[in-house]
Amino acid sequence: MRYRLTVKYVLFISTLLLSLSITDTTVLAQTPQVSQNTDSCISAKCHSDMGQKKFIHGPVAAGKCKVCHGENNKHMKSPKWNKFGKVKQDMSKTCYSCHDKLAFKKIMHKPVQQGECTTCHDPHESDYKYQLTAKGADLCFKCHDKKLNKNRYVHGPAAVGGCVLCHEAHSSDFKNNLRVEGSELCFLCHTDMKKDFDDAKFTHKPVAENCANCHNPHSSAKKFMLRDDSPGLCFTCHKDKKKSIDEAPVKHAAVTEGKTCGNCHDPHMSNIAKNLILPPLDLCMSCHNQEVEAPDGSNLSNMDKLLKANADHHGPIKQKDCSGCHNPHGSSNFRILRDQYPSTFYKPFLTENYSLCFSCHEKTVVLNPRTTKLTNFRNGDVNLHYMHVNKPDKGRTCRACHETHASNNPKHLRENVSFGMFDLPLNYIKTETGGSCLPGCHQIKKYDRVNKQENKWEDPTIEGNSQKQEK
Repeated sequence: MRYRLTVKYVLFISTLLLSLSITDTTVLAQTPQVSQNTDSCISAKCHSDMGQKKFIHGPVAAGKCKVCHGENNKHMKSPKWNKFGKVKQDMSKTCYSCHDKLAFKKIMHKPVQQGECTTCHDPHESDYKYQLTAKGADLCFKCHDKKLNKNRYVHGPAAVGGCVLCHEAHSSDFKNNLRVEGSELCFLCHTDMKKDFDDAKFTHKPVAENCANCHNPHSSAKKFMLRDDSPGLCFTCHKDKKKSIDEAPVKHAAVTEGKTCGNCHDPHMSNIAKNLILPPLDLCMSCHNQEVEAPDGSNLSNMDKLLKANADHHGPIKQKDCSGCHNPHGSSNFRILRDQYPSTFYKPFLTENYSLCFSCHEKTVVLNPRTTKLTNFRNGDVNLHYMHVNKPDKGRTCRACHETHASNNPKHLRENVSFGMFDLPLNYIKTETGGSCLPGCHQIKKYDRVNKQENKWEDPTIEGNSQKQEK
C-alpha cells in the first residue's frame, strides 16, 4: 500500500514537471525575438528610431555603421562607456570612400570646399531626397540670409524654394555658383524672350550682358523685380542723360510722367534704333495726336491733324524725325528745341538767335543785303530775307511768315500771320518770277527777281539801317 502511494506520487510530480516544461516553451515561442545580428547597431534596445524616414543612407539601411564610424568592439558590450568618436578625418574623404568624387569646377560651394558634406546632407536618414537636412530654400537659408526673398515681388524659382534651378549645389564655372553665365541663365526659362532678342535688330546693352543688371534675381520691392523705378534705374548707366535732364529748364513730359523712359524706349530690344517702341514720327504722334498742354499753360497743336491737313512738310518731318529740331529729353530752349530759335514775332537780329535754323540753312541768306543767288525772295537784287530779319530792334523772325512744321503753301508760308491775339491773313500770291503779299501789318508789297518792283520800303543798303556783318 505504501509502495503504491509512492509510485503515484512520483508519477504526479513527473507529470507536473513535464506540464510546466511544455508551458514555458510555448510562452517563449510567442515572444518576439530581438535580432541577434551582432554587426548591426539598430536593435530594439539601441538606436531603435533609426531607419524610419523616407530616405535612408545605404550603410544605415544595411546596418553597416562601421563603414563610416569605424571599429569599436567594446561599444556593443558597454555602449555607455565606449562611445564612437566623431569622424575625425575630412568628412568628404569618408564620403568619397563610397561615392564618386565630384569633378570640381572653378567656383565651389563653401560647404563642399570645406569638405563638410553633412552641412547639407544628413549622414543617416532624411525625409528629403538626397538625404538633405531640409527642403528647398529652407536648407539654403540655414546659411544664407532669408531677407533675399522678403520683398514684395519674388522671383518664381525663389518663391517656391527652387534655388538649384539657378545655382549649382556643389560647384560651377560661374560666379555665385550659377548654372550658366549672364542672361543665358534667364533664357533657360524665358525662352520666348530669347527668341525675341535673337530676332531683334537692337538689344539693350544690359540685356546682352546680364538681366540682373536691372532685375533682382531673388526679390524686389519694385514690380518685375526691378532694382529701382524708372528713370532712376536707367540713370545708373545713363549718367549723361541724368545730368542733361536734371539741368534742362524745359523737360519733355514723356521723361517725367507715366512710364518715363519706357514711354518711348523698350527696355529690352527693338527693331528701331535707340530701342524706340515705334518709328520716331509715329512715336511722337502717339501723344501729339491731340492738343497737349505745355508746361507754360499754353496748348500745343494737334500735330497729327496739322500734318495730315498740310501737304508741304518741313525737312525733318519729311525725314520722319522730330528730333532734328527737338531734344526728346529736355532743353534750355522753349518747346525743347535743340538750339536757339525766337519764340516771338519780333527779335533784334543776332545770328545766335537763329542757331537752330542755321544748323541746316545757310546763314548768309540774312547777312548779305544784296544777292542774285542766295535766295529767290528778292526784289531785283535786294535780299528781302535780309530786309525783314536783319534789324537791330524789330527784326521779323522766321515764324512771322513761315510755318515751322507744315503748310499747304510753298516754302512753308503761313496762311495767317500770328500777331498778338490776331491771326492776320498773309494773302500771298506767287508769280513766275516773284510774288506779293498783303498782310494786316502793311499795304500790298510786290517783288520780282527780273523786273524790280517799286515799293515804299527802306533800302536795306543804307548805312546803319541794318546789320551787314555777322556778330
